[in-house]
Amino acid sequence: MGKKWKEKGKELVANARGSLFTKLSREISVAARAGADPSTNSRLRLAVEQARKLSMPRETVERAIKKGAGLLDGGAQYEKLTYEGFAPHRVPVIVECLTDNPNRAASAIRVLFRKGQLGGLGSVSWDFDHLGMIEAEPNDANADAETAAIEAGAQDVEIDDGVTFYTDPTDLDAVSRALPNFGYTVLKAYLGYRAKNPVSVEGAELDEVEAFLRALDDDDEVQTVYAGLA
Repeated sequence: MGKKWKEKGKELVANARGSLFTKLSREISVAARAGADPSTNSRLRLAVEQARKLSMPRETVERAIKKGAGLLDGGAQYEKLTYEGFAPHRVPVIVECLTDNPNRAASAIRVLFRKGQLGGLGSVSWDFDHLGMIEAEPNDANADAETAAIEAGAQDVEIDDGVTFYTDPTDLDAVSRALPNFGYTVLKAYLGYRAKNPVSVEGAELDEVEAFLRALDDDDEVQTVYAGLA
């Protein structure tokens, strides 16, 4: 895997959808600080597109934009925090949080890492590449992922459970806009971390690692979990 960790086979049940909407609302609000117009704010545009694909109510999206842009009184200001460390069996992990209470978030992360090892800044990030990541699916029977990557300007493509295109961080928006011209529908686009040397674990050890990652992902203030898991 080595990129954004996703639990295999997880259904988007009601409580999971609610948690996802909370996380997306925070991402929209933070993105909107750079401008409330998605046409001129690529990060906001990508976040809003993701929210629409998941059927987030329009009113919720608009409120999140106004909150981030400072158009609502009393709106919470979210701060991005990044934590690094190891899951059980020395699997490197990077965790990104958005929180309006850094002390609360730090306390929760310390508790969640009791079954792993919480490290300092730079303790594992040296073993990850920071890239643009585009999750996509073909909408044309003749679409070829490698050709699409070359033509759209992506650096690399990976075909696993789905198709993920990797870009230079500054090319994320341009490649996202280009891919539909080469037979691919963009499902999600974001900046993230891809492990250089993912660790392979199996059996009971893999179950233990996935339980640890699931607990991280279930925390409302954790936006994204990146695991160096093969």
